[in-house]
Amino acid sequence: KRKPEGWAMIESTLYEFEDRMRDAINDPHDGKRKAESQWPIHRLHWERNRYIYDLFYKQGKISRELYDFLVREKIVDAALISKWRKPGYEILCSMSAIQKGSTNFGTTSVCRVPLAQRGAQIMPSVQTGCVSCVSGDGIHGGPVWWTDPYTAWAAKKKAERKQKRTDSVDPEVEARLKALRGEPPSRTDGGESGGGAL
Repeated sequence: KRKPEGWAMIESTLYEFEDRMRDAINDPHDGKRKAESQWPIHRLHWERNRYIYDLFYKQGKISRELYDFLVREKIVDAALISKWRKPGYEILCSMSAIQKGSTNFGTTSVCRVPLAQRGAQIMPSVQTGCVSCVSGDGIHGGPVWWTDPYTAWAAKKKAERKQKRTDSVDPEVEARLKALRGEPPSRTDGGESGGGAL
């Protein structure tokens, strides 16, 4: 088929996305949960569609004819792009994040909850790997993905808070908590030694 005018401008970028997608699909899944192996695919899908969305709707650099061609050839996800045009879904990470049938309790994905309302629980969506795609806290106002620096920062802060809590636990309280959990009591031969680091 003859490509519409403007195809040459985006062709190399689309081929680059295709190569990256192929690499993500062929990436070994060793040590990953089944869902985790799909996370890079969801992210690349979002990036490719966002690239076309920005060119067509935000910058006006491609024609309607080229956009329709990309939709017809299934190069872009028309459903996802149409959701981005609706209030509240401007940076939606994936259509699977809002499909209520794909969760245990018939709700949307955890990434649809703003980070400010989550408290200490900063975990990516099991389906998509997106941490938050509702509050625009990500890089350049996009979703926060599992690999973003913010995610690592939040996880580190959470671990530090947990460490503080465990450091200040009274030995008697710790022994009672272990007994309640059914864990064997820890041995402290001759009391505590001064300042031993882990």
